[in-house]
Amino acid sequence: MAKEHLTVTIHTPFIKLDALLKFAGLCDTGGFAKELVQQGVVSVNGSVCTMRGKKIYPGDMVTVDRFEVQVTSST
Repeated sequence: MAKEHLTVTIHTPFIKLDALLKFAGLCDTGGFAKELVQQGVVSVNGSVCTMRGKKIYPGDMVTVDRFEVQVTSST
């Protein structure tokens, strides 16, 4: 199955992983974002990440299921 690519532009130096999942529209609530991260189904730059507060910076790639989220900066 092909990955669906999303690009999310942030206006701050970084965004926390759980907030990014909500901001990108992949989760309806912070609680669901937390569950996804804790279940080990979220990868950051190709490595599974179980820290929901991990700082995500422009240039990072976050993968959840069939979605790939590329983070960019507004500056």
